[in-house]
Amino acid sequence: MEYLTLNNGTKIPAAGIGTFMMQPEEAENSVVSALSNGYVLIDTANAYMNEKAVGRGMKRSGIARENIYLSTKLWPSKYEDADSAIDDTLKRLDTDYVDLLFLHQPVGDYVGAYKAMERAVKVGKVKSLGLSNFDEEQIKKVADATEIRPAVAQVEAHPYYPQTSLKEYLKETGAVIMAWYPLGHGDKSLLEESVLTALAAKYGKSNAQIILRWHTQVGNIVIPGSKNEKHIKDNIDIFDFTLTNEELRKIAALDKGVRYYTSSREALQGYLAFSPDFNGQA
Repeated sequence: MEYLTLNNGTKIPAAGIGTFMMQPEEAENSVVSALSNGYVLIDTANAYMNEKAVGRGMKRSGIARENIYLSTKLWPSKYEDADSAIDDTLKRLDTDYVDLLFLHQPVGDYVGAYKAMERAVKVGKVKSLGLSNFDEEQIKKVADATEIRPAVAQVEAHPYYPQTSLKEYLKETGAVIMAWYPLGHGDKSLLEESVLTALAAKYGKSNAQIILRWHTQVGNIVIPGSKNEKHIKDNIDIFDFTLTNEELRKIAALDKGVRYYTSSREALQGYLAFSPDFNGQA
């Protein structure tokens, strides 16, 4: 496993498993499989409704808590009472702390919620802070109004949409990108790009592994989700080869400005009305 150093001096694994769109039993089993196959980083969220299952999977794995890097996210409907929401998420995960806590969406009083997360850092409940789905302007608003700089920006990123502009801004803050949809939401046109196919043949890897290795070499963290043990194993089997600078440039040239997820500010505001019974998770 390779690690990145965050702007607060802590280290984060370059690759992990995401649990988005997983039912509780699926998330629990995927966590157990991932941890047994060399993963260290597990990513979940309040809104995934599987935090309890992730906590169970961590316990089932037999891996000591201090050897697992755990990230989760607060949902916007909980921003107004973020202090209690943080305590609730710790209870669901059955842990005393999380390594990385994100705000999930840039709506509502996200600056106030971030300040609550800062309080959690100061008392040891959280180690690092991040922002999920925030753009440059929103990240700057948080950074200018708070004490602890965001360490990670979790955003859609892949060769068709490498977040070049955002990465340039983040260099100023020392923050890094955690990529969701790192494989372009499984888009066949991306996965079968000829440059990736050629590199896969050269290194004896799959096209998906070439993309994931590209991410880690350009400084991104990747969290592909999978319920398939073979895919789970393949997605972390990316650290035994190194792409050349020229190969990295060829992959960067695939940038088409194509996103697979878009949502209007009005739709994001609608998230505030969504308040699931997080504590009722299985």
